[in-house]
Amino acid sequence: MCLGHSEADNQHAQWLLEIGARSTMDDNEMIQVPQSMVCTNFNALINRIYPGISNTRAQDDQYFLDRIILCPRNDQVHDINEAILQQFNPNAEVHMLRSVDSVSEEDRMHHAYPAEFL
Repeated sequence: MCLGHSEADNQHAQWLLEIGARSTMDDNEMIQVPQSMVCTNFNALINRIYPGISNTRAQDDQYFLDRIILCPRNDQVHDINEAILQQFNPNAEVHMLRSVDSVSEEDRMHHAYPAEFL
């Protein structure tokens, strides 16, 4: 997160430091989140972080590089990604990119690198 130098930014930075120091916790180890930071559903969160996303072209990389939503679990990431994708133009071309989490034996034989190299 990159904070500016306004008074609101300084207050937010101080609040984050207090959370880190655990000085804002109550007896139940809970913190009070400001109402301005509370979102009631995915669409409210998406509209807050990605305003005008339905009007943004997919090739506007900087728009997405300047914004991020962090989630503690992959199922939450998937749900938010699905909600964001639904806001794009349904007629837009969609590219599915898949990751590979393992190497097949055939590939292993053709691309064998010594452990020292890796």
